Amino acid sequence: MSEETSAATQYLSFILAGEEYALGILRVKEIIEYDTVTRVPGAPVWVRGVFNLRGSVVPVVDLTVKLGLPPIQLTRRSCIVVVEVRQGNEDIVLGLLADAIGQVIELGPEDVAPPPAFGTPVHVDYLLGMGRVGTARKFILLLDIDKVLSGQEVLSATALRAPPGEDTGRPTGKVA
Repeated sequence: MSEETSAATQYLSFILAGEEYALGILRVKEIIEYDTVTRVPGAPVWVRGVFNLRGSVVPVVDLTVKLGLPPIQLTRRSCIVVVEVRQGNEDIVLGLLADAIGQVIELGPEDVAPPPAFGTPVHVDYLLGMGRVGTARKFILLLDIDKVLSGQEVLSATALRAPPGEDTGRPTGKVA
């Protein structure tokens, strides 16, 4: 294995509002078909609801809304990418709603350009960079999911996952 290959990083690409985005593959736990998502009153507008993942309540984030784009229109290709988001010293499991899954891509440091100061559909601070794939002229936006879903926002979304009566030390999200 060459040094150049060992420095490459794998990403999972997915489609949001017609654009291709990607996350580091190590943050992705699984990809599941979109099924039943239960809306939760009082949840942030970018939280589509929650779903049952093998007995755990997992919030589902509509990244298009979070990024200031129109909400995802569900199709048969819609899916949920289950990811871990770093919050302080804790990893939080969330589902990210995607229009469709793209591919697993491998990018070396030479394939990642810094994000431009303008012209992207998302806030530049949310990007790790712009990935060049093969000989294609198109870039894939590489998301920094920890910045997209920052501290207080993750807390408000994860408050939805605690069973009633369980003390998590977090706000419950209940409305009095």
